[in-house]
Amino acid sequence: MVVTASGSTNIVLRIEASKELATFGLIATSIGNAGGDMVAIDVIQSGKMTTIRDLTINVGDQHQADTIINALGLIKGVKIIHISDQTFLMHLGGKIEMTPKMPIKNRDDLSRVYTPGVARVCMAIHDDPWKAHTLTIKRNTVAVISDGSAVLGLGNIGPEAAMPVMEGKAMLFKQMAGVDAFPICLNTQNTEEIIQIAKAIAPAFGGINLEDISSPRCFEIERRLIDELDIPVFHDDQHGTAVVLIAGLMNALKVVNKLLANCKVVVCGVGAAGIACTRMLLAAGATNVIGVDKLGVIAKGFSYDNVEWQWYAEHTNPEGITGQLSEAIKGSDVFIGLSGPGALKVEDVKSMARDAIVFAMANPTPEILPEEAEPYVRVMATGRSDYPNQINNVLCFPGIFRGVLDCRASKITEHMKLAAASAIASVVSDDERNEQYIIPSVFNQNVVEKVREAVIAAAYESGVARRRKAGETQYEAAALY
Repeated sequence: MVVTASGSTNIVLRIEASKELATFGLIATSIGNAGGDMVAIDVIQSGKMTTIRDLTINVGDQHQADTIINALGLIKGVKIIHISDQTFLMHLGGKIEMTPKMPIKNRDDLSRVYTPGVARVCMAIHDDPWKAHTLTIKRNTVAVISDGSAVLGLGNIGPEAAMPVMEGKAMLFKQMAGVDAFPICLNTQNTEEIIQIAKAIAPAFGGINLEDISSPRCFEIERRLIDELDIPVFHDDQHGTAVVLIAGLMNALKVVNKLLANCKVVVCGVGAAGIACTRMLLAAGATNVIGVDKLGVIAKGFSYDNVEWQWYAEHTNPEGITGQLSEAIKGSDVFIGLSGPGALKVEDVKSMARDAIVFAMANPTPEILPEEAEPYVRVMATGRSDYPNQINNVLCFPGIFRGVLDCRASKITEHMKLAAASAIASVVSDDERNEQYIIPSVFNQNVVEKVREAVIAAAYESGVARRRKAGETQYEAAALY
């Protein structure tokens, strides 16, 4: 078996070792010399001549795993029986399942949950389709839809290969917010087909989370679905990133005692996430945002085939700066990286304004490593969990969808996203906030409830919540129904 180790993970090696030729000390030394960290040892079988053990070893990457396996293979008297990866073991048979909310113990139960009793419920919904929100799973379900065209940092790997990511997303929805989410990976990358399929399955769901759909198709897909459906549609790669970014930036600006309206902000990487982040920056009060992509600074006076870039040119870069990142970043207060590894150089950081803020969010390797940037910046954030200030979408989407499902919102407005960002930022108290702590942990149990409450309040303020508030009369809430 070939083990695939991506990022820090554990591999389990089952080995048979000769008691005469291969002492355990020799085996342990070989693993340590190869850079492995042995975290568990289990004796499976001990005989007169050999011992079979399972060795659980923490490795940093595929190369380190291969080095350890090769080192053990060179020891006389050691036979590698089996290699497994704990990450792969967690995925055997998939990571989620569906379970009934009540048992079916007898014929009476069967007649109520299925025929003939279910017919009465069907007709009640037929007479009043809104009752689907109370009498079916629609009230608590989200479709996680992907075509596998832009999966994590892996690119266009297709629908089957995207399934583990979508299953993981469904797990997070359930564990973090109690939302039942279903991974739906489509075997098409045709924009119109994706839109029609999503519309066709929408009656079963209370919301749609679009995931890992490549730019620029993702813009039209989301825009059309928002316009043509009466349930919230949210492309997490765009807006989830933007919400958490704004939350972190709110606290970072407090640390450096600056106002967003007075800051020069450079966004490196003007794809789906970069455009969504820019829209939220402008909505939050930014007045001087400059976008930079592979072709250089996006500016007025240039013609772009990408419609979104044309919008970008018309709404950003008020000073008309042109050129590359090195020109745009001079004197800037904030750098937001949504591009790729190594895009930001130390010389670029040195040219930024005093008390600079750098959010280098490319994964797994950021635009600049914190070790390189930290001597010259005041606040540093990345998308990685092994550095302080991780910008992670998990802080956003569970609470947002919990909120929109609970108030039965028809859509997610910009006001609701900003409310979610403020709620996330508020979890970090004034006493706690510092350069190393501007964003809460994804495991902070206060996040989901605060986001939920803020999103519900903003939904009512935006006029998109359709569930009657406590204390409202039927007449007052008639418009919501």
